[in-house]
Amino acid sequence: MLEIAPFAAIRYDRAKLGGDLSSVLAPPYDVLGQDDKDALLARSDRNIVAIDLPHLPPKSAGPPEAYDRSARLLDAWLAEGTLVRDAAPAIYVYHQGFEHEGRRFTRRMFIACVRLVPFGKGAILPHEQTFGGPKEDRLALMKATRCNLSPVFGLYSDPDDSVGSLFTAAAHRVVDAYGVCDGVENWLWVMSDRQVIGRVAAAMADKSAYIADGHHRYETALAYRDWMAAGRIAKDHPAGYVMFVLARMEDPGCLILPYNRVLAGVDLRTVLDVWRPATEAAPRDRADLVVFDGATEEEQPLRFTRRDVLTELEPRQSPAWRALDAAYLHRYLIDELLARKVPDGAGEAVRYEKSAAEARKTASRERGVALLLNATPMAHLRAVSEVGGVMPQKSTYFYPKLATGLTINLLAQ
Repeated sequence: MLEIAPFAAIRYDRAKLGGDLSSVLAPPYDVLGQDDKDALLARSDRNIVAIDLPHLPPKSAGPPEAYDRSARLLDAWLAEGTLVRDAAPAIYVYHQGFEHEGRRFTRRMFIACVRLVPFGKGAILPHEQTFGGPKEDRLALMKATRCNLSPVFGLYSDPDDSVGSLFTAAAHRVVDAYGVCDGVENWLWVMSDRQVIGRVAAAMADKSAYIADGHHRYETALAYRDWMAAGRIAKDHPAGYVMFVLARMEDPGCLILPYNRVLAGVDLRTVLDVWRPATEAAPRDRADLVVFDGATEEEQPLRFTRRDVLTELEPRQSPAWRALDAAYLHRYLIDELLARKVPDGAGEAVRYEKSAAEARKTASRERGVALLLNATPMAHLRAVSEVGGVMPQKSTYFYPKLATGLTINLLAQ
């Protein structure tokens, strides 16, 4: 059972910002570097990144004073009225407007709290493996601020849009918050009607939430709950929940884009020779992978021809996992064929690039090859998650990223 609940969010005082939150919103912390943080703070010293990204890179825990500073900033902004807490619990209707490949999309979502359950024991399903370092950073920040500063991004299936239809009236009202972040428009409406909230909770109860982005944040919230549980928190304590943005899988604006790879120190001819037993040339529109040579700028579309080999290499993995292009690429083409035949392990260090153009540039700079993949279908993500599997690292790139700073969830009563 998926249990969602309203919450009284901490939000920026829109009136103090001239009605536009663009200067204080930020992309998710885990896609930002120091230059990005500096640029956001140059727009406004009240940008949420000042609190949400106290330590760089956020791959391990920083010094305690970094997280203490975030807590002091949060308290100061609340005291001065930059941030205010809503008077009543609500669910927040959240839309993003953007363009991709010449088409205009609106992704329709809502923000609510979801009761925490361990993976494998409820209706919250992961799709990617997580690593310890980022969770240490997020847990230190959560303990200091006692807040979810940025949401987990979850997907649910609702072919008839029965849940979305409950938000129609709210989305026709005057918007409660608006801002542009990374070229994406963000709109927020506050929905505090208890009857509507009850209908939304009932409609979501029999659904599953598939985590799209924010696995580290979810597992950190579990760790925070367990840390708080030493004090025997009540069942309805805020620490038993985590802030989610929930989007319908079938929404046309719910896009999964490819995550491309770059292998340094190898060329196209070598790769094609090594992979000859497992691939064949294919028309571009039927290819599973395009290999780009950084030195010559030559490209070769390829089709995978031995997908059945993963049954031998990974018998414990599900058929859904073995159908993934990224699984075939990493487990067989790279880990087996390339690692065995290229001397000194060349090509084993994989770089990841979201943009095909950036992947090509990196391949040219590194004198290597770019591996341009197709996007992972939503159905594959769902199939792998439902059997308890996790995909290879960076198998999906959900676009656009959510904006941080629209809502903050206080974890104290």
